Amino acid sequence: MNNIDIGFYELVKKINLMSTDEIYLNIKNSFSKVHQDTRKSIESFFNKFNYWGKIDIENNNYDALYLKASTLKEHIDDFVWLYKNLKDYKSKKLLYGILNNWYCYDFSTVKTCLDTPFKHYFDLDIIPYCKDEIVVDLGAYTGDSIIDYIYTYGEDSYKKIYCYDITDDTFSKLKDNLSKYNNIIYNKKAVSNKIDNLYLDVNNISASANKVSKKGDILLNTTTLDIDIKDKITMIKMDIEGSEENALLGSLNHIKNDSPKLLISVYHNNDHLWKIPKLINQTNNNYNYYLRCYGNCIYPTETILFAIPKTK
Repeated sequence: MNNIDIGFYELVKKINLMSTDEIYLNIKNSFSKVHQDTRKSIESFFNKFNYWGKIDIENNNYDALYLKASTLKEHIDDFVWLYKNLKDYKSKKLLYGILNNWYCYDFSTVKTCLDTPFKHYFDLDIIPYCKDEIVVDLGAYTGDSIIDYIYTYGEDSYKKIYCYDITDDTFSKLKDNLSKYNNIIYNKKAVSNKIDNLYLDVNNISASANKVSKKGDILLNTTTLDIDIKDKITMIKMDIEGSEENALLGSLNHIKNDSPKLLISVYHNNDHLWKIPKLINQTNNNYNYYLRCYGNCIYPTETILFAIPKTK
């Protein structure tokens, strides 16, 4: 084995030999050794976005740390499955770095894996070219990802692009920013696993963190990609603030029948890192998997799972 394999499997061995409470105490002890300013920054970040549980240092509330301990203990075999199915060592090292970041606040491993050569989502080592694509962008926001896509692959790389977003202000900016491009379809809809009435839970700090939930501020109608799009889809990008799993469940027919390239955010929920690739694999086992991180090494957000159809 190489040093990345050794590091990963040594961590797996530690997790298997410890109880959830022991893992939690190790995480908490490691967190206490982090510089005070960094601890406060992590506390503020977790509480601002509320994806991974709360941290309240003053009142000794470390719910977020216990949730990570629980995920490591309960799903270490799932992480081993993912590690074995990742197709390059950059992905494997990143997975090891993320788990070691959770376990002992190791920042250095993730730092060596952060992706800067290519645009967010469009890694030319993973997706070297695109032609005649039918692209779906879930969480299109202000069109930044589509602009990056066109910059990377050219205006002649796609037949049609479907953009979905749910916030009035960003939807207006989305249409303005992409107005010069042809064959863009705009859908002000929430995408989930069924047609339903849900709500937009507005994040007052950043519209990019608005999310769909059972309670919230604005009533939404949800749809599914299987219902909403009849075209054969060749690429799906998802960054929808924790709703990625439900959106995938509503896309299983496309995933099974079309084998689209999948570019999925897997950092909004501790379990998504293993759960989303396993869901894809259970639906269609003709995929290769990669991980890339476009965030930071303190807390590795902007972690993307690439599921790329195997060459026949």
